[in-house]
Parts: sequence; structure tokens; C-alpha cells
Amino acid sequence: MSELEKVTAVDTTYDASEIQVLEGLEAVRKRPGMYIGSTSASGLHHLVYEIVDNAIDEALAGYCTEITVTINPGDTITVTDNGRGIPVDIQKQTGRPALEVVYTVLHAGGKFGGGGYKVSGGLHGVGASVVNALSEWLEVQVQKDGRIYEMKFSRGAITQEMKILGDTDQTGTAVTFKPDPEMFDTLVYDYETLHTRMREQAFLNAGLRITITDARPGQEQSDSMCYEGGIREFVTWLNRNKTALHEEVVYLAGAKGDSTAEVALQYNDSYNETLVSFANDIHTPEGGMHETGFKTALTRVLNAYGMKYGMIKEGDKVSGEDVREGITAVISVKLTEAQFEGQTKAKLGNASIRTLVDNVVSDQLAVYLEEHPVVARTILDKALTANRAREAARKARESIRRKTALGGAAMPDKLRDCNENNPELTEIYIVEGDSAGGSATQGRDSRFQAILPLWGKMLNVEKARADKIYGNDKLMPVVLALGCGIGDEFDISKLRYDKVFIMADADVDGSHICTLMLTFFFRYMRPLIEQGHVYVAQPPLFKVQKGSTIKYAYNDAEMALLSQEMPGAKINRYKGLGEMNPEQLWETTMNPENRVIVRITIEDAEKAEADQARREAEEAAAEQARKADPFQALAEKYAKAYPDCKAFHITSDRQVFLDKDKNLAQYHQKGLGEGEVRTINVR
Repeated sequence: MSELEKVTAVDTTYDASEIQVLEGLEAVRKRPGMYIGSTSASGLHHLVYEIVDNAIDEALAGYCTEITVTINPGDTITVTDNGRGIPVDIQKQTGRPALEVVYTVLHAGGKFGGGGYKVSGGLHGVGASVVNALSEWLEVQVQKDGRIYEMKFSRGAITQEMKILGDTDQTGTAVTFKPDPEMFDTLVYDYETLHTRMREQAFLNAGLRITITDARPGQEQSDSMCYEGGIREFVTWLNRNKTALHEEVVYLAGAKGDSTAEVALQYNDSYNETLVSFANDIHTPEGGMHETGFKTALTRVLNAYGMKYGMIKEGDKVSGEDVREGITAVISVKLTEAQFEGQTKAKLGNASIRTLVDNVVSDQLAVYLEEHPVVARTILDKALTANRAREAARKARESIRRKTALGGAAMPDKLRDCNENNPELTEIYIVEGDSAGGSATQGRDSRFQAILPLWGKMLNVEKARADKIYGNDKLMPVVLALGCGIGDEFDISKLRYDKVFIMADADVDGSHICTLMLTFFFRYMRPLIEQGHVYVAQPPLFKVQKGSTIKYAYNDAEMALLSQEMPGAKINRYKGLGEMNPEQLWETTMNPENRVIVRITIEDAEKAEADQARREAEEAAAEQARKADPFQALAEKYAKAYPDCKAFHITSDRQVFLDKDKNLAQYHQKGLGEGEVRTINVR
């Protein structure tokens, strides 16, 4: 018997006694990932989504107009709605109150054809019971038929039978729960994550008001959202940091039977597509049939229009990738029997909805283009330019192949490779700057860790097409080192390292570099992120030493705690990775036993992309301000040389004084005889 066989072998008799039957909600607690995706922060937030989805279903049914989500002190969650309220009468099959059945029985609900709902996101009937199973405690109150009903649970078990608390003239449901610390890796809710989801739901349900509140001490904030324009406003919001190529958001909608489809789209001057799809208000990040129908119809309609008016030559066509360059589109479909792939509902499988979306886009977009020839020409011009750029990218790619044997043995000069040949056992650190690269090279474990230093200003792929990436001296070394190509030639099987770390300084510039790199991966190497290969290595900001005791703090909050724990300690703030010696860099950032790393998800990459877009918008606004106000430009120039200075005093002859030298500035100005001192805040 081999060593592997010894590990997996058992010596017990396999009979009926070995067969386990998981009763009630035990299955959820045994395998939570099957129901909420994971027990990480993603799964924690998924609990909220499941309860909110139930409230949304009431809105879709036409009974709910307001939903409130509150993060309470202690990271408990309360979700309230003014819908009809969960039924409280006796459910015939079980002989128990329907409220109890909904929260204690898997695959129990009003969405299996009983007539309670035509359209629903929660079609599996497991949402409420799963949340209950994974909560340390859960309380639900129902206002219905003039009474207030209450029931309490703990880890799925009933702790208080349904009872009547009093009378009411309102209807609705309020659920409060505390996630079970036995089940989750973290119990801390992120307001922005929930806020993003609630904003989506408000966009998707025109006229529905959703309020989210953070009531945790020191974190108090709230936002109430209601969008009468629905997904039109969603597209406008998604394009808020971009320049639209046509003012009007194109809106297309249609229905067949009990199914409906809505599409809103607008082109912008970027080189990337933003396509966001939903089925019964559930975000489908992996797309599905509704996205397929949209893409097919969009490509066909634009090619047909271009050939009709001589913009596209007979026999030539623009690809789907070309016609979607710069598009921002939201697709929202609603249907009675939504077939999601998996409980987390990432992909829609209904073939009929593909036909519906295809027909809606084909018929209505063709009419819109005929009625708006200027918009049509603008869109097609962009698609044709993208087509030419794609051809240029192909030629650049071939040129790179010839020069460097792309995908072959040629590796970047600055790459310090590892000794291990098995990609599953290796990792690469993409490091900011030669200095940090040198320390990382000396400090690494060369058996399995490779180092690739980057230097200079990185290309912003949001403002560049693929043809500009090939040959770029900042990005091509990354492409060559990883070995799996980019774009439509990307092949994850050729990846040379299992873990790809971005390691940059823990400052604003480092954050910017990290954002640019994540945006590049998101746009051109997306499977790297989807399959969990991309990480951010977090170097510490502070070294705290008292005697022979040394500890590291990775943020200001940790620093505050260490200061209390080690009074009188010597504190060293790192300005960059290059300040760390190889031993420190290994111990704090590269040693698998000690390092603090964050695996990047698609959501993280999308946020990075949004952050980059926002940064660009702010920089553009600042540039306009500089042109309008030369004194502002002068202050910002000096701000780079004096990073600790919060304001500058500038005299009328443009002499610059630091914030602490206000008296000197005034004295100088007085000597000029007239004019005033301008004080400009830069931080």
C-alpha cells in the first residue's frame, strides 16, 4: 500500500450505521459554502442579501415600497420592509405556522408556484432558513392582519414560539440576526459593500426606496436611495466619471408572457466595456443567457446598420468586442421560473430569455439608430476604430513574438526567477522599484519565490487600447514573466506561478500602482483574479521596538493599540519598501508563516477600477482648477516637495511660504507695498 493509500484508507465496516441523515438545518451548518458561497466576508454579506431579496420579492409583487437595512452596534443586522408580511397561519403539510416553516425548513417558501409570487429572486426557498441556520440568534417580527407576531431562533432552533405582541395598522416584516461566530471567519460588516448592493437594488426597482444605516459607534452614516428613472439612472451613475459620447441613455424594453426585459446603454470615450446584468434583481456576475442575447443582437444590428449606410464594406464585419468598446450597459430581466446555476445565483440559464432579449434589442435598437443617425454614426465610428486598433494589436503581438518568442523561453531581464519548476508550488512578487526589488531578491526564499521589479510610471490601461500594451516596457515584463498571454489569447494553463503578489509601498503612490496593476489584470487577464491567483502583499507601516521585543503595525489603528501595549517604545515609520532590509522584508511581508496577504476578488478589482476612474476625474478637475488659478498650481507644485505641509502662503509676487511661516509671508507682502497673501490648503 502506497503512502497516499495509507492516508485515505479506513479500517471500519461500511454498513448502514455509517450512513448519516442530516436533519433540519444541520446540512446548512455542515456545508455552509453550498448555500452562501463561503464563510468569508463574502458569505457574511450574503446573509443580508438573502433577507433583502425576500423583501425585494414583495416589491416585485407590487406590495413593498420601502426597505431599511441597519448595521447595529455589535454587527447585528436588521432588515425591515412594508410588504404584506410573512404568512403566520398554519401551513397544511406541516401543521405548523407558516412563519416557523419559512425559517426552519429548507426548500419552503411562497415561490414554488403557489401564486404568492410571479417573479422572484429567491426561487430555491432556502434563503431565510439558511440565514437562520447560520445565525447565533435570529428574531423576526411580522405585522399582518392587525397583529404583531414575533418568533425567536438560535442556530436554526426555535427559542421562542410564535406569539402575538400587540395590535398594529401596519404590514411588513422585520428580521434581526447575529451571524454565528462558529461559522464565519469574520463578523464585521462593511458598510460600503452593503451600500453598493442596496444602491443596485434601488436602481433596478424604480420608485422603491431603500435606506441603509450604519449605527455602530464612530461609524455612523446613512443613505436613502430612490431612483424613478430606474436602470437609465443606473447607467448614468456608472458613467459618472467618464465622458459620454451621446447625451441620451438608450432604453429598450419588452415582454413575452410573464417575462420582461429591460436594457439601458450609453457609450463613453473609454476603451473598455461595462456590462452589468440582473435576473429578478439578482446580480449575475457570470452573465448567462440574457447577456448572450444582448451581445449577439448588438453586434448584428450595428453591422447591419453599417453595411446599409456604407460605413462597413461588404464582406467586412466588426466583432462583438469592437462594438462593445466603451459601452456601459445594464440588462435587467424578470421571469417566473429563473434557472440559476448554483445557490449563489451567479449565472442565468434560461434559454427563452436569450430569445426575448435578442428580439428586444434587435427590433428597438435598429429603430433607434434609424431615428438618431448622429448617435449611430458615433457608435459605429468608435467600433471601426476599435477594429483597426485590434488589427494593430495583432500585428504588434506578432512582432513581439518574433522579437522575444512570446510564450517561449525569453524572460524579462529584471526577473529573478525561482528554482522550483512546478507552477503549483511557486509565487512571484511584482515589486515597486529597483531598490525594493533588490531587498526582496535578497530576502526571498529562492526555492519558490520569484521577484520582478517595476519602475517608472505605469500605463493606465483605462486610457489605452490593447495595441498600446504590446511593447509597453512596464506591462510586457509582467506578461512575459507570467507566461499566459493577455486578452483573447490568455491561457491560464500556461501560468508559471500559482500566486501572483503585488507588493507596493503602503502609501498613496503605492496604492495607485496597486490600483493600476489590478485594473490591468481585470481588463486583460481576468481569469487570474476569477481563479484566485492574485494577491496583495501588505508591508507594515510601523516598526515598534521596546528592548528586544519587536512588533509591526500595518495601519494606524494597529499602531495605536501597540502604543498602548508597549508604552515608551521606539517607533520607526517606513516610508517605503526600500527602507526595509532583506530580513525585515522577509519576516513581515514574504514569509508564508507571518505575512499579511489579501486575495483579490473580482469585486476588489471592480472597486480598483472605479477608484482609478474617480482618481482620473479628480485629477481632471484639479487640472482645470490649476489652469484657472495659477496660485493653486504653484501651491500644488510645492506640495509634492513638502508632503507634510498642509497649506502654503503665496504673496502677490508669487513667493511661496510654508504654513508655519505665515508671519514671514505677511512681512514680505508688506514690503511690496500693496496686495494680499493668498493661503491655499492642499491637504
